[in-house]
Order: sequence, then C-alpha cells, then structure tokens
Amino acid sequence: MTAARMETAIWVLLYGGLALVIVGLWSLEHAVGWPHALVAVGAVLVIAGVLLIWLRSRLGETEPGKKDR
Repeated sequence: MTAARMETAIWVLLYGGLALVIVGLWSLEHAVGWPHALVAVGAVLVIAGVLLIWLRSRLGETEPGKKDR
C-alpha cells in the first residue's frame, strides 16, 4: 500500500466512522436496535483509522525521486 493510498484510507475511515457514530447517536431516540449497530460500526472504523495513523507514523519517509512501494 502506497503512502498516498494509506492517507486516503485514513481520512475515509475517520470521517466515515465519525459520520456513522453521529447518525447512530442522533437516531437512538427514534429507532430500536440498528442505531446501536451504527455506533458500534462507526467506532470500529474510527479505531481502524487511528491504527492506520499509527502505522503510517512508523513507516519511514520515502526519499525524493524514489517510488513508494
């Protein structure tokens, strides 16, 4: 996975997860059952995004002019 793809995945996971958490929390009063699932899935996505941030920080920077593998 290239660094650019990893960074894109990080943003998608973070913002998508936060959106699901917000929708799930908003709908807790209006529905039964599925809002809890939305909050749980959203939280897992946010955790995955944070783990990718940590993984990206552990990878070395590529030298200018070299391709990322």
